[in-house]
Amino acid sequence: MMAKWALITGASSGIGWATAEALAAQGFDIFVTGRRYEKLQELEKAIKARHPKTQVKLACFDVSDRFEVSEFVKAHKAEIAEVEILVNNAGLARGVEKMQDASLDDWEVMIDTNIKGLLFMTRAVVEHMVKKNSGHIINLGSVAGRWTYPGGGVYCATKFAVRALSEGLRMDLLGTKVRVTNIEPGMVNTEFSVVRLGDQAKADKVYEGMTPLSAQDIAETVAWCAARPAHVNIQELVIYPTDQAHVGQVARKGVS
Repeated sequence: MMAKWALITGASSGIGWATAEALAAQGFDIFVTGRRYEKLQELEKAIKARHPKTQVKLACFDVSDRFEVSEFVKAHKAEIAEVEILVNNAGLARGVEKMQDASLDDWEVMIDTNIKGLLFMTRAVVEHMVKKNSGHIINLGSVAGRWTYPGGGVYCATKFAVRALSEGLRMDLLGTKVRVTNIEPGMVNTEFSVVRLGDQAKADKVYEGMTPLSAQDIAETVAWCAARPAHVNIQELVIYPTDQAHVGQVARKGVS
């Protein structure tokens, strides 16, 4: 019996890490990628401790680098051909400045990672899914892919792109048994705000006085979508914490 692989990008922390653990619990062998190899090794150890029979493979590269993705694909042809679930989780935001004040470098990083990285990884895997007529691509979008906010225009544009790409891919795959899902979380307390703001204290303020979603909340949702019967495709799922009604509308207690 062939191994049933789940490939998760950006798995060295947060939602990617939690998703790898959740899919391992469902019986998938796990292939995780990221840019911090020591963190991926920690994840492998954690998965093997709970699921000793699960195969875990690691790859350290940058999904936004087309050459590095190509080298990854060449090195792991056999496993990629057997990937049943691709979770395009790698993504980030940089900066909160208005467009007239923003860094071009920040824009490039977001566009390269959130859009190009997702496309490179999807193209590498989806042709094999089509050949075997099974598979599931799960993209981690954002509520920012539906609604914009000041200081987030370019980040929002990248997540609007994720939504458009998810819709377009689903149309292109019509007639196959390959499913496409777009998960769009609101506020999730991971390294996201630290990466965006570059400061832990500022990141902590983002979630002050409210209860955000956790990485595990999103991972459970990904795992639930993956576990639906083959004829069921969860097209899109928007997830807010209860304390968030909309982008920029957050109930906070004890915050003046």
